[in-house]
Parts: sequence; structure tokens; C-alpha cells
Amino acid sequence: MSTLHRLTVYFDGSCPLCRREIAIYRRLPQATSVDWVDVSTGAELGSLSCAQAMARFHVRDAQGRLFSGAAAFSQMWRLFPGWRWLGWLSAWPPMSWVFEGAYRLFLPLRPRLQQWVRRWVGEEKV
Repeated sequence: MSTLHRLTVYFDGSCPLCRREIAIYRRLPQATSVDWVDVSTGAELGSLSCAQAMARFHVRDAQGRLFSGAAAFSQMWRLFPGWRWLGWLSAWPPMSWVFEGAYRLFLPLRPRLQQWVRRWVGEEKV
């Protein structure tokens, strides 16, 4: 990770939901301070395994600390105006527990939602 970048975001580019969400963030001016790593391409992930990166959302901060799940979203959201309030709210216990619980409830639904989105937009499975 370059020292110019405040955060490295690891995302599943083979997931239509993930691609669309990441595209929203990448359009923001502050996105230039982020390294965007598509883990589905076999990119170098350092200490993070491909299986770990595909299973949960991860970010690494400039100090090398790795965050996953809701904590990762919280770190990322704090970089972007308009999203910062959500980043700070989701970092504050007990809200951090609520956000992580919601994220964990979403994870088992993700494969089914991916299939639905692929059919809806006419994508073939990557």
C-alpha cells in the first residue's frame, strides 16, 4: 500500500452487488486516497488470504491494521463526506454491535442476492 493512501479496500469484483456499491464510493473525490483491490482477480493481499477476503469485506488502514465486516465499512465511510456520520455512528458501541449483527445476517443472504442481481441485469456468472 502506498503511503499516500489512507485506506486499502478489498472487495469482491465478481459480485454484482459489491461492484455496484464500490462504484458509488469510487466516484467520490476522496476515493483517490484509497487503494481499491479487487480480490477476485488474484491480486496480492499480503497477510489476508483470498478465502478470507472473499468471505467478508476488509479494509487495511495506513498503519497496516486490518478491519473486517461492519468495522471495515465504518473505517471506509469515515473518509467520505456525506457518509462520515454513518462511519462514526457505526463505530460507536452499542451501534457497532448492531451494525456487525446486521452484516452477519446479510452474509448468508449474499449468494442468493448475487444470483438475483445477475438475473435481473442479465449477467452471466463470472
